Amino acid sequence: MGFLEDFQASLESLPAMLQRTYGLIRELDTSLLASQRQSEQHCEQEIDEIKRGIEAGNVAPDMSLIRFSDEALEEQKHCIRVADEKVALATQAYDMVDTHIQQLDQYMRKMEELRLERELSATASPGGTPDVTTKSGRTGASGRGGRKKARQAAVELLNIDLELPVDPNEPTYCFCKQVSFGEMVACDNPDCKIEWFHYGCVGLKEQPKGKWYCPNCVGLPKRRKGK
Repeated sequence: MGFLEDFQASLESLPAMLQRTYGLIRELDTSLLASQRQSEQHCEQEIDEIKRGIEAGNVAPDMSLIRFSDEALEEQKHCIRVADEKVALATQAYDMVDTHIQQLDQYMRKMEELRLERELSATASPGGTPDVTTKSGRTGASGRGGRKKARQAAVELLNIDLELPVDPNEPTYCFCKQVSFGEMVACDNPDCKIEWFHYGCVGLKEQPKGKWYCPNCVGLPKRRKGK
């Protein structure tokens, strides 16, 4: 499969992947707000109880000995974990877009190199038309006709068949539903329906450290409860 076809395949899946990621961020945001309200109410109740205990003489007024309950502290830690998941999803969305931009830049540079190579070959060929400068300063080979031919050559380069035959029975992976190619990463959720993903399709540039979950699995309720 040619580079352009690979890029188009991954680009087609990008809007759906971003929409899914943003949807997960909204769900996490709603969950975080509810958890924060619950944590604040819990802490306020415990603070009131501590104040009443001090006034009644049941609690020593030593701030080094006063602390929130384990339940209140666990609620606060849960809020931090949810916030970290939101940041991770936002970073993943940014990396996905940035990766596609870099791929497009790479393709444009390659097309420019091919165009220059073709122009140099045409100029160096024995049967090439010499450049004759006219009074107006234009050259015979690089006038309107020359520019038109250069544009036509660039368009023809887009149609170069660089594809290799692909076995129709070969399994497909990732959101783009393409065969295995390049660097790929596996989702650490054992129940993931897709399992394997191309780096470019999920915004990765190198092997992730530790466990990695795809956009479909990173925000699953079961994973959040298990943290």
